[in-house]
Amino acid sequence: MIKRWAILALLASSYVLLRAQSPAFARGADVSWCTEMEASGKRFYNADGQQTELMTLMRQIGMNAVRLRVWVNPQTAYGAWSNKADVLAKARRAHVQGLALLIDFHYSDFFADPGRQDKPSTWTAYSLEQLKQAVADHTTDILNALKAEGIEPAWVQVGNETRSGMLWDSGKIDWNKSGSAAWTNYIALSNAGYDAVKRVLPETKVIVHIDKGPDDNAWFFKSFKQYGGKFDMIGLSHYPESGWQNENAKTAANIQSLGSTFGVPVMIVETGYSATNETLAQQVMTDLFEKVKGLSSCAGIFYWEPEVYGWWKPSYYSKLGWNAYGKGAFTSQGRPGLALKPFYDPTDAISAPSAPTLLPTQTYDLRGIKANRNHRGCVIEVRQGVAHKVVRK
Repeated sequence: MIKRWAILALLASSYVLLRAQSPAFARGADVSWCTEMEASGKRFYNADGQQTELMTLMRQIGMNAVRLRVWVNPQTAYGAWSNKADVLAKARRAHVQGLALLIDFHYSDFFADPGRQDKPSTWTAYSLEQLKQAVADHTTDILNALKAEGIEPAWVQVGNETRSGMLWDSGKIDWNKSGSAAWTNYIALSNAGYDAVKRVLPETKVIVHIDKGPDDNAWFFKSFKQYGGKFDMIGLSHYPESGWQNENAKTAANIQSLGSTFGVPVMIVETGYSATNETLAQQVMTDLFEKVKGLSSCAGIFYWEPEVYGWWKPSYYSKLGWNAYGKGAFTSQGRPGLALKPFYDPTDAISAPSAPTLLPTQTYDLRGIKANRNHRGCVIEVRQGVAHKVVRK
């Protein structure tokens, strides 16, 4: 079945010209799975049970930003999700809603995290110099494609949870070595990404991201900076567990300390809590917001994949024997749950999109190609600058 919402939003974004401004405090969500969920038949609904396009729904519940991951060649195993085309489709949908964008480069074909930083399949035999060039080229390619659409990310991550480096083993931090020797390759690769971002989008903030928000992470960024690493912001993952009050307090203290020490903003780019008790999840998120919202160093919070519901999981997870993601924040009916209520701030509401520049009514086929009057089959009608509906001819 055609992913109708994706097509409608894609075409709408081609005609509605607006620029998403960087919010003073990001209230966002990583919704990278949304197109894959839609393709599997999942739909999203507002509080009244009306089916609603996800980016529209994110805006309605108070989000002002979204985060999208980028993989290099996921189609080699996982499937063609979070590749260039998929990222562009989702970015267009977010952009038309005026949502600021955080692009998260994993520099891998699958999830990169503290336990795995696998090279993309086509990069495995590369030398360090070739890897640096590949990082730069991949970063440039994605950002230029976004820029060509009039979409300029507010933030870009060069790597995902890179506490032990990236692109292993070439860029793995070697703890058997001392001083700069341990960090040289990782920093060279990270800086290749940083420099590529700045060449394409000089004003975009570049984030270096690690996990374990409650831990004292000053040592990492001290060494990273001392040995030549570049960053404009610090990104942290923070997944509170049973001791959530203490963990939230420690993360808040670390955010303020890191910001003061390194003179950069700090953002929680991933958080979430168990979906098994949404009342408690709301308490945890409310407490987190209360602790960090007023901090001068804190630039925002992103919930990781809140749109997951009904114990949905990617088909690839079944091949791996993995369970479904357990920290989604939508109800079993596909509606935003209580854990997302703290993201709504009536004193900092998202302003309506600025007046768009409109083009005449047009019709397009399902590939997005302009359809003539003799076209047979489904067409998308773009009326007054908005993709209005799918009609069958």
